[in-house]
Amino acid sequence: MIRHCDERDFEVIWGIVNDGARAYTGVIPADCWTEPYMSRNGLRNEIEDGVVFWGCEEGGTLVGVMGIQPVKDVTLIRHAYVRTSSQKRGIGGRLLSHLLGMASGPVLIGTWTDAVWAIRFYEKYGFRLVDPQEKDRLLKKYWGIPERQIETSVVLVDARWLDQPRLETKHASRGDRLR
Repeated sequence: MIRHCDERDFEVIWGIVNDGARAYTGVIPADCWTEPYMSRNGLRNEIEDGVVFWGCEEGGTLVGVMGIQPVKDVTLIRHAYVRTSSQKRGIGGRLLSHLLGMASGPVLIGTWTDAVWAIRFYEKYGFRLVDPQEKDRLLKKYWGIPERQIETSVVLVDARWLDQPRLETKHASRGDRLR
């Protein structure tokens, strides 16, 4: 069952994020890795900045979480994690499909460049990578992340993003915007 998470779920969300983030060990550049991956204060700050978490519950227990955050004229999918013991069972796909149904405009997703499994997952749902220049522009406009993280991340966009006209890309063909 997919459900909205609230303050009572805070510790469980924090645990799922840090358990699921173990997949990034050795993938995220060492100078970007922290232990735990996300601190409680970091999670609290994300929620205060407007990230709303939804969770997948099985047998009365949350096994996966994913955040959605409206920012300016887009919706960001943030912090998508499934417990290690529950991965490869379609939980991430169910959460993503639910959140995509909630978004009224273009959806953007950022992840680490070397997280190829995450990139493939989002591509399976129709997302496409943008080129490095567009990636830098989008990360600076819609995310509040350090420069080093911008250097080591990618952005994926949905069809609604690709189909809308933008002044910044009016001279580029649709294919030029994609990697």
